Amino acid sequence: MTRPRRPSTARLLFASSHPGPTVTVTVLATVIAVAVGHAWWTVVLVALTVVAGQLSIGLANDWIDADRDRAVGRSDKPVAQGAIAVGTVRRAAFGTAGASVVLSVLLGPVAAVAHLVLVAAGWAYDAGLKRTVWSVVPFVVAFGLLPVVAVSAGPDGDWPAWWAIATGAVFGVAIHCTNVLPDLVDDAATGVRGFPHRLGLRGAGVTAFGSLVVAALLVLGGQVLGDDPVRGAGVVLAVLGTVVVVALAGVGVRLVLAGRASRVLFRLVIASSLVLVVELGLAGARLVA
Repeated sequence: MTRPRRPSTARLLFASSHPGPTVTVTVLATVIAVAVGHAWWTVVLVALTVVAGQLSIGLANDWIDADRDRAVGRSDKPVAQGAIAVGTVRRAAFGTAGASVVLSVLLGPVAAVAHLVLVAAGWAYDAGLKRTVWSVVPFVVAFGLLPVVAVSAGPDGDWPAWWAIATGAVFGVAIHCTNVLPDLVDDAATGVRGFPHRLGLRGAGVTAFGSLVVAALLVLGGQVLGDDPVRGAGVVLAVLGTVVVVALAGVGVRLVLAGRASRVLFRLVIASSLVLVVELGLAGARLVA
């Protein structure tokens, strides 16, 4: 009988990096970079820099939380299952962090500082802020800075529109709350009491999807009332995107009020983020201040 092949180290490391959020954040930054008209090499550099930073944050999370994940039997964590050594994940976390520093410098001064602060916020969350009432702060900081990284890359260092930064910051609240909700019981058993935990399932869920609606309205307002508002078909796309996101938020609130704390809630927020960023790219809104 043929024994099943053991997954490669690279595959196990990728599984330890929180691949869903890592890929999503990279896609968001890349689409924004395309939408502001960066040259293709700048877009590629933004994507590589952001993915390196996100890989480091995700790997650090699984390395630092290895004992806690083992204690609650996390079947989705290769480290917790003993499939890969903690030391291997730790070295990969520092290696990708180092790569993100080098790549950040190549983005230009404004984007470099923004990205280094973004990555530092993620590591601060992993290292201990996740256990405190301030757990939401790294998400607000990181997602608020993501448009700065994507827009300011390159020699000009243009600053993004204020509403793009505000949208990212508010969106960070939605991401944090919905990502934590399915783990409330496991977290309580291991002493983690962050911002969403203190609000409880329904409080955190309503806060998350309320934040999502605010983010959608900020994007809509920025597109139709900004310095260079969209016209014609752009207005239709802006309104349509907002309607879709509000509808997804409504589904999320309904699930939360019914006591459903599943990964579906996080996926609704991820889907909404992709709708908003594609809407920005297609509608042609000016993202540069």
